Amino acid sequence: MTAATTTRVETAPYARATGVTRYRKVLWLLTSRDLKVRYSTSKLGYLWSILDPLLMSAIYFFVFTVVFHRHVGETPYIIFLLTGLLPWQWFNGAVSDSTKAFISDAKLVRSTKIPRTIWVNRIVLSKGIEFLFSLPVLAIFALFTHAGVGWHTLLFPVAIVLQGVFITGVSLIIAPLVVFFRDLERATKLILRFLFYASPIIYGTKNLPERYHLLASFNPLTGIFGMYRSAFFSDQFSLRDSVIAAVVSFVLLAVGILVFRASERAVLKEI
Repeated sequence: MTAATTTRVETAPYARATGVTRYRKVLWLLTSRDLKVRYSTSKLGYLWSILDPLLMSAIYFFVFTVVFHRHVGETPYIIFLLTGLLPWQWFNGAVSDSTKAFISDAKLVRSTKIPRTIWVNRIVLSKGIEFLFSLPVLAIFALFTHAGVGWHTLLFPVAIVLQGVFITGVSLIIAPLVVFFRDLERATKLILRFLFYASPIIYGTKNLPERYHLLASFNPLTGIFGMYRSAFFSDQFSLRDSVIAAVVSFVLLAVGILVFRASERAVLKEI
C-alpha cells in the first residue's frame, strides 16, 4: 500500500464526519431561517403554531360534549383531542409544504452543492420544532383537567422519532414528484383532508368496528397517535399497531430515498 493510498484511507472517515457535520449545520441554518421568517412577519409569532389546533380542539370539544352526546374518545376529551391534533398539525404542515420544497427555492436548489434532501428535511424539522413548541399547551391542559400520567409517557419520544421517520419518507416521495406532476400539489391537499378523518384523531381505534382494526393499523398514524395518547390513556396503546407503524414508516423512508435519488437529476433539469 502506497503512502498516498494510506493517506486516503486514513482521511476518509474524517471526510465523512466533516460532511455530516457540515450537513447538520446547513440543515439547522435553513430550519432556523424558516422559523424566524415565519414568526418575524406576524405579531402573534409562536402563538400561531398552537392557535389552529386549539381552535379545532375547541370546535370538536363543543360538538361532541355540548351539542351531541359523545360516544368516542376518552375522558378528559380535550386531552384526547390534543394528543391527536397536535401531532397531526406536524404531519399535515410538513407534507403540505413539501409539495413546494423545490419549486419555492428553485434557484438555491440548482446553484448550491449541498445534498438536495436537505430542502425536504428542513421542512420536516421546522414543523417538528413547532410541534415541540406546542407541547406545553398539552401539559397545561393536562394539569387543569387532572389527567393521569403513566409509565407509557416513556413512549412519547419514541412516537416523535417514528413520526419524523414517517413524515420524511412521505415528503421525500412527494417533493420530487410534484415537480413533474403539478396537479399532485392539489391532490395532496385532498388526500390529507381524507386522511384526517381516516386517522384516529377525533376518535380512537377502539371506536371503529372490530373488522376495521387491522386495516386501520396500516395507517402509521394509528400506532403513532396511540403511543402519544398512551401517556394519558394506557388502553390506547397497541403493540401491534406500533410495530406495524414502525415497519411501514421505515419502508416508506427507504422508498422515499430511492425515489429521491432516482429523480434528483431530472428534478434539477425541470425546476
